[in-house]
Amino acid sequence: MHTKKSSEDVEDRRAQLCISLRTLSVASKTLGTARGNLEEANNLLSGENGCGCLKNITQKLRMRQQYMVTQVAWVYPVRPLDEKSPDHKTGYTPSIIKTSNAESILPDGSQKRPLAILGLQLPKPTAKKTGYFGDRTDFQKPSTVLGYVAHAVSLIASYLNVPLRYPLRFGGSRSYILDHSPLVEPSSMTSVVSSVSPSTSMRTMEFPLFFDGQETTRSAYAIFLLNKDIEQLLNYIGAESLGPRHVLANLKQLTTIIQSQQYISTD
Repeated sequence: MHTKKSSEDVEDRRAQLCISLRTLSVASKTLGTARGNLEEANNLLSGENGCGCLKNITQKLRMRQQYMVTQVAWVYPVRPLDEKSPDHKTGYTPSIIKTSNAESILPDGSQKRPLAILGLQLPKPTAKKTGYFGDRTDFQKPSTVLGYVAHAVSLIASYLNVPLRYPLRFGGSRSYILDHSPLVEPSSMTSVVSSVSPSTSMRTMEFPLFFDGQETTRSAYAIFLLNKDIEQLLNYIGAESLGPRHVLANLKQLTTIIQSQQYISTD
């Protein structure tokens, strides 16, 4: 009786062992198939049309973007007002301004020196103030500066393939910037902060990037929007804005970072 029971236990264990062996065999085959698929995927990624190819194409694209932005920086150079030329390196000591994913190398203390584009500075008019400029040349110069910046920003955005949040209508020193704001009736606003539904109609408003010697509120807001466009481009390349009142400094930082070797590196 005891021998018969032992034989039955052995048979049960043998059956369980056979089931475990079959399960292990199936799992081994599944693992082998998955390993083969993984090796095939790795071969595809490392092949001619894989990740290496993508890195090469990305690097070539960034090199081309860098070349085009360098041309823009050459046409519209932004440098300290007292700097004579791009080749003037007397007393040059590089300092590093850190951003989120990149570093821009600028002359030591240049961020505290007044910047100019093609030798012209951008004044800071006070909003809601009329008669800010004394004569016609006083408001022609900042209008010219804004035209330079608008053209440079539109070119860089096109080279980086970035649609600007606030599009520019370039017209030299009589350029405009567009603001697509939602059209909401005042009576429908129940609070200062209200949600706008996707079906809400949009209204496009133009703001002048120039001064005509009269009220400057709209022009000041246009400069603010222009700086937001530059900030958008800075964020696109992984950098941060220097502030809302630093149009030329932000443009300088944008072109400096793109011209650096770190921008080309895809590692």
